[in-house]
Amino acid sequence: MVGVIPDEEAGALPDRFIHLVQPGDRARSPGYGETLARWSNGGDREPFFEHPVEPVGPLTPTPAAQRFADFVHNANAATDAADGDAAADAAIDTLLRMNDSVVAIAVRRRTRADETGRCAVLYPAIAEAASRVGAKAVGLIDVGCSAGLNLNVDRVGITYSDGHSLGDPSSPVQLSSSIVGDRPVPTRAMPEVVARVGVDLDPVDVTDADDARWLRACLWPDQPDQPDQPERAARLEAEMALAATAPPLLLRGDAVEVLPEAFARVPTDALPVVTTTWALSRFPLESRLRFLHRLDEAAAGRAVAWVSAEGVGVAPTIPTLGDRRASGHSIIGLAVFDRPALRSEAIGHCWSQGRMLAWLADS
Repeated sequence: MVGVIPDEEAGALPDRFIHLVQPGDRARSPGYGETLARWSNGGDREPFFEHPVEPVGPLTPTPAAQRFADFVHNANAATDAADGDAAADAAIDTLLRMNDSVVAIAVRRRTRADETGRCAVLYPAIAEAASRVGAKAVGLIDVGCSAGLNLNVDRVGITYSDGHSLGDPSSPVQLSSSIVGDRPVPTRAMPEVVARVGVDLDPVDVTDADDARWLRACLWPDQPDQPDQPERAARLEAEMALAATAPPLLLRGDAVEVLPEAFARVPTDALPVVTTTWALSRFPLESRLRFLHRLDEAAAGRAVAWVSAEGVGVAPTIPTLGDRRASGHSIIGLAVFDRPALRSEAIGHCWSQGRMLAWLADS
């Protein structure tokens, strides 16, 4: 349904912009914080809100203030945001001068953040799933895949702080993760990957120049508390280049509706492994339960595994181990659907989307 932002919502937007400037934002990202604060006190904002807007999809509602904040961030990504004032001037000028283009992108795109580096969590969990089922080959299905970078999990090299390593040591993409606790990450190799399928409402094709630019723009450009920012940008470039050498199959649509097609792309003699990494929080609870039902349906003829890295309490059936929501860490879950049984386990904790990992499972 196409409509316009209601007058009452537009009138409340200045206060919402101020609310979006969280404590520490101006120190963490000067351009972003300064732009939101200045926009909330600015004059001619009306052109941005006069355009028709169309929701991206039923699972991704985008309130006007948050949508604008996302684009403030990406406008700042195009500037030298070490100077918050200069970045704010450039962002506001861009948003007003290129209003039509900004709105067109706002309707079609959503911000992609922290898309890289998740393989340090996924690799040992996928290998664990295959081991438990006795699979000699796996087909990967990444839900909420964005550009499908997770689907190259077997093609990257991973080094853990305890000295162990997984994956391809000669890969142009090399990742690292710090081990928390005394239990090492299992070093078993992942079986052959025979299918790579990504599912997303708006998948990103790294071989498309516009899509690739969008991923680059979504990296925070000006975080003084993130000294590894240049390395993250370089890692994104390496991961996109690797994905472009063998692009995965990307399916567009609601995950619950598209999953049957994704399962059909996995050969019958391979274990389908569905992965979700901080994706299910965008789904309402009802949709998460329907997603779970789809996995169970797919297990009617063969075993199906689901590997998740989600916030505490987000992934249905995965134990929370008594942890509270918003505990500061995420739970690595493994569920194996092998009718009539469903075996769900929390096999690890992780922090900072895989930069720190605590393995919990007996392997």
